[in-house]
This record gives sequence, C-alpha cells and structure tokens, in this order.
Amino acid sequence: MFFFLGTLSIFGQHKNINNYKYIIVNSKVDFLKETDEYQTSSLTKFLLKKNGYTVFLDNEELPSEIIKNRCLALTANLVSSSSLFLTKISIVLKDCFGKELYSSEEGKSKSKEYKKSYQEAIRNAHTTMDLKYSYQPNEEQQTLVQEVKTRISIPAKIINDVKEVLPVKIENFTNNNGLITKVNTLYAQPKENGYQLINTKPEVIFSVLKTKTKDLFIIKDKNGILYKNSDSWIAEYYKNNKLVREKYKIKF
Repeated sequence: MFFFLGTLSIFGQHKNINNYKYIIVNSKVDFLKETDEYQTSSLTKFLLKKNGYTVFLDNEELPSEIIKNRCLALTANLVSSSSLFLTKISIVLKDCFGKELYSSEEGKSKSKEYKKSYQEAIRNAHTTMDLKYSYQPNEEQQTLVQEVKTRISIPAKIINDVKEVLPVKIENFTNNNGLITKVNTLYAQPKENGYQLINTKPEVIFSVLKTKTKDLFIIKDKNGILYKNSDSWIAEYYKNNKLVREKYKIKF
C-alpha cells in the first residue's frame, strides 16, 4: 500500500485521480436509511463506469489486489445538502486516508418523488464531472505492485527465544527495500475514535483512528495506515523517508 501526499489543487485533480485503478462506491449513504436505497449507489456505480473506471460497491466481492492494497481505489460517496423542496447531491471522491481529491458540483432536482429526485440529482451531479480517466500508476505504485517478498532463514535459537514471550510465531521477510517485517500479536484497547494497540510487556505500539472504510485505520502520529490482509493486519508508515511495513496479529 502507498501514500498520496502533498497538496492537491483543483487544477491537479485529473492527474491525481488517474493514479487510481478502481473506485469503490459506498453502498450506504448518510442521508438514507437503507443500503442502496432508491438505487442511489448502484446508479453512481453505473455512471462512474461510463468514465472508464472499474467500479465496485463496497459490499461486493473485491479483486484480491484491492484487498492487498486498498489505496489502489478511490472511495465514492454521495453528499446531500437538500432542503425541503430541493434535492441537492454531490459525488465526492476520496483517497484511502479520507482525503477529498475531487467533488462534482451539486446536482439538483425539484421532483417530489423520492426515487426520481435522488436519481435525477445524481445524474445532474455526474454531468458536471469532467473526468477524462486514463489509469496512470505513479512510480511508487509500480514498485509496490512488483514487490517480491523473499523469506530469510532465522536461527532456531532466536525463534525459540521469541516464542517464550510472544503468543504467536514470528515470521520474518524482507521486501525490495530491504526492510524486515515481523509478525507478532498486539491487543486492542478501545479508545475514543479508535484503539490503542499494546504488546505483552505491556507497552503501546500504535494508537489508531477509525475510518469509514471497514478494516482500515489511520495510525496516529506516524503518517501511516493499518489494514487487514487475510487473517493478519499490516501497518505501513514512513520512517526516515522510507516505507516501513509490519505484519501483526491483533486481538480485538
């Protein structure tokens, strides 16, 4: 997984959104009670596919490369500022850290019928989106896609010593940056807006903040993210301008 850092302006939006291979549309929006109510999310998916994106609803089965690297995908959400007599909806695209990269203008509808008004407003919002999409992975993304994890041998004595203090076996490997990643167990303690993750000493290893995306957290004070990959959790953050990747088992 990788980071999109730096200041984004309205003039640079096309360049940045082209760095993303997929869009994931939220199936449940804040201003409606039911999942995909009035087919609002399904319609958004259909319209964004017309721009050339590969689009999924967040409750659909996702490709394995999204599971491994959620930052390959933008998240699309519908935002409403409707009044009593006027439905107003915007389509907002955010990166995996919740940073807004692009927003349509407000689409409006005066229809009194709920389904018609929502769908008309979404279609009108989409017509304002000047998205000439062509996927262009940046250099860091291409490096990460090609990353090969090569296992290295660890002396048995070291493994046995670690087993005495950790509940699970440590597994070490190096990535193409030569960084060593280890697997051990952390325990989650609920905190406001997230958790603190502690080891067996105990000491706090990470403080993480919840996001709207399932199984994706922001690592507080480390400029990084924590996400689930199969049965493990991956922490990725920058240290001394180098990407660090660490693999954990977490008990919630």
